[in-house]
Amino acid sequence: MSAKYRAAVLGSPIAHSLSPVLHRAAYAEMGLRSWSYDRFEVDEAGLPGFVRDLDASWAGLSLTMPLKRAIIPLLDGISDTAASVEAVNTVVFTEDGRRLGDNTDIPGMVAALRERGVDKVESAAVLGAGATASSALAALAELCTGPVTAYVRTAARADEMRGWGERLGVDVRIADWSEADAALRAPLVIATTPAGATDDLADAVPAAPGTLFDVLYDPWPTALAHRWAEAGAGVVGGLDLLVHQAVLQVEQMTGLDAPLAVMRAAGEAALAAQSH
Repeated sequence: MSAKYRAAVLGSPIAHSLSPVLHRAAYAEMGLRSWSYDRFEVDEAGLPGFVRDLDASWAGLSLTMPLKRAIIPLLDGISDTAASVEAVNTVVFTEDGRRLGDNTDIPGMVAALRERGVDKVESAAVLGAGATASSALAALAELCTGPVTAYVRTAARADEMRGWGERLGVDVRIADWSEADAALRAPLVIATTPAGATDDLADAVPAAPGTLFDVLYDPWPTALAHRWAEAGAGVVGGLDLLVHQAVLQVEQMTGLDAPLAVMRAAGEAALAAQSH
């Protein structure tokens, strides 16, 4: 049995992270009583020192903002998936001492959508153009057979999204944020914006919308997700993404199958406790 039994999530800010809840629930269900999963407040300046000081007991790391790109120069290699968006959210420490980076956000998005019956769409819309939007485009490279319209606020963001589209092989069309009402008629809408950014769009939800994937999980539901659900349409939330990407992390770090349902229930319970 390997002596590796430690893992953690790093980022700044990190206090809000649900990752410890999900990973610890998995360890408990899997009988990994010696395993621990913690959270550490680490910024870009502190990251090299933190990684350098890790000993052989470490199995892996989860990374959130602002570290997903900063970690790359500190690794021995990264997966094609991580390279496609220049972002690593998972580091696994191998038995021979290598540090390998991966991105489980992208397959996590695909898995969350497929779980809700979204396997292929002919077109899609992405609201926003930040780091999560590039992961959304990478997921859509697998799921969308036609154009993806990105609704953005600035010319610089438009250029970024065009660049990601070219890199990922996705036909990205650009539209101004002022036209975002039109996004809601797409078969699949992925909202990657901060809390409150899409609230004004809630009144524009069509009578029979497609599927909404809103990457937020707190507060939940967003105004847009609430109205979408009222219309009787499919809604995938940020907790779905968080759970699916965490399942993949647990499996990579432990080498065992992770308990999806148990992890989701733990996340739901933690969010319910926070809201009271």
